[in-house]
Amino acid sequence: MDNRRRTLLFVAPAVALGLAVGRDAMAQAKLTESDPTAAALGYKEDASKVDTNKFKNIVKGSNCSNCNFYQGAATAPSAPCTALGGKLAMGKGWCAAWVKKV
Repeated sequence: MDNRRRTLLFVAPAVALGLAVGRDAMAQAKLTESDPTAAALGYKEDASKVDTNKFKNIVKGSNCSNCNFYQGAATAPSAPCTALGGKLAMGKGWCAAWVKKV
């Protein structure tokens, strides 16, 4: 009985850590243009490929890396985006949820 308790004391934290790491890895999934939320917001991995006829509110020079929802440094090639479910958006991308980073 003593060995089972000791084993549980060592195994339980490892299992908890594994679950936490797995959850973070899932949250860090790369965003695709075909993702339903991304498609609804007109997300493009390259801001120069945005249909400016469809999205007339695009500001010249705007991209994910200078958006308030982009959770990385402006120089990061990709980072989580809170507007797109925490998935990794490309820094040079753009979507209709863009708001200038302050």
